[in-house]
Amino acid sequence: MTRPRVVVTGIGGLCCLGRNVDEIWQSMQAGRCGIGPLTIADKDDLKTDIAGEIKELPPHEFDRRKLTSTGRIGLLAALAAAEALKQAGLSAEDRPPMRIGAVTGVGVYGGDAVEAAYRAIFLNHKKRTDIFTVPKAMPSTAAVHTSMIHGLTGPVFGVTSACSSSNHAFLSALDLLRAGRADAIVAGGSDAPLSYGVVKAWESMRILAKTGCRPFSADREGLVLGDGAGALVLETLESAQKRGAPILAELLGAGMSADASDIVAPTLEGPVTAIRECLADSGLDISDIDYINAHGTATLGNDRTETAAIREVFGKHADGISVSSTKSMHAHCLGASGALEAIACINAIRDGVIPPTVNYTEPDPECDLDITPNEARKRDVSVAVSNSFAFGGANAVVAFRAYDQA
Repeated sequence: MTRPRVVVTGIGGLCCLGRNVDEIWQSMQAGRCGIGPLTIADKDDLKTDIAGEIKELPPHEFDRRKLTSTGRIGLLAALAAAEALKQAGLSAEDRPPMRIGAVTGVGVYGGDAVEAAYRAIFLNHKKRTDIFTVPKAMPSTAAVHTSMIHGLTGPVFGVTSACSSSNHAFLSALDLLRAGRADAIVAGGSDAPLSYGVVKAWESMRILAKTGCRPFSADREGLVLGDGAGALVLETLESAQKRGAPILAELLGAGMSADASDIVAPTLEGPVTAIRECLADSGLDISDIDYINAHGTATLGNDRTETAAIREVFGKHADGISVSSTKSMHAHCLGASGALEAIACINAIRDGVIPPTVNYTEPDPECDLDITPNEARKRDVSVAVSNSFAFGGANAVVAFRAYDQA
């Protein structure tokens, strides 16, 4: 039985690089870094003072009653979904007849809601928290509020696998569409880790950078946290063609694996397996890959392990693959990172531009890939792969291709 083809008909996103996909992509092409001073409450008690922070949200006309139970991760997810649905041509009137769902990845939880509850009880000595603390904080809040705000009545659930959450959401949506359980899925990720308690917890791990995010550079010093969201409208080709929808790219396939080893130290075997599973599911040969948007967190261990995994899978062909980490510009948005990186992959295919790894200053002999440093590069891109490798060894890799009617 032939599997249904799955295509991308809409993209939405927001992060420190911009309030919509066009702004984000223009920033990426310009090599603009959105990381700047952290401005959250009590930041003076933190060692970390930089982040990829969204300073201003785009305007919206969401129902205020629904927003009373929505925290920041839910609102970011709904905003990204609104942009994606609009581009896909799925107006409110079109949605009820179609089986449209939402699968949204969240790497942490609604830290802002939990922090507000603690402040209310321990600092302000209130008797109770906000009545909607739990709905605002639960990891599924991004998916369910996307569903509620946009009237999506198909399969709806949250995915949480730390930094791989968005790619696992894409993979889940791909399987749902192939299985015929929906006509379209709004899939992606949302995270808002820039609250005092969450940042303080990350500081304890001693992997946060003090001066900037420099993936694959020999002088890298760690990751930088950011908030953001991204969403793709994934749709069966049959549904998209029936509607006359714009087809931006094709989601060819995905692969996943587990290290089953250490909570923070990645193995080589896990990422290698996920990449190979993705190629097999997509029907791709190693010579088909033009661009890899790397997980590229700018930690010593991750970047070296990812380099070794790419070389293990692609062999000599790795020298001909353009690689970049856009986290150098939008920071590590945890569960939303894969969705923002999908924006980079799809636009790289559409515009023939490799977004750069900014802040790259010094080659690391153990990261000897074609890193595309500091400035965007023109290149024809037919197939782009996005890697996500998370704490606990939860690995997910997805592959996008230029849409071909044949």
